[in-house]
Amino acid sequence: MADEPDPERLKALEDRIAEVRRAHAPKPRADADVSQAQHAWRMVTELVAGLGIGFGIGLGLDAVFGTRPLFLVLFILLGFAAGVRVMLRTASEIQGGRQPAPDEGSRRNEGE
Repeated sequence: MADEPDPERLKALEDRIAEVRRAHAPKPRADADVSQAQHAWRMVTELVAGLGIGFGIGLGLDAVFGTRPLFLVLFILLGFAAGVRVMLRTASEIQGGRQPAPDEGSRRNEGE
């Protein structure tokens, strides 16, 4: 038996390994290339959802208590504030800088 390997067989083996690697290479994920427009629509949807929920709660409470625009205006403003808060949280997630919630940060600083 020869001590040196056959270069032709090694080349054929390398070609087969490369072919198998190409066949089993992971496909690019569809969500890996998320456009800025998709992020913007997500944030708009979060804001509108906050306004809609606030509108629904306010309208329902006004119907129950008979105080027509009082709770409606109050809960629309609260829904807007909640929607903006969720939008800001989403923006920080998109940037990759997940910041701790205000409760977590204050507890962490108190323990130090």
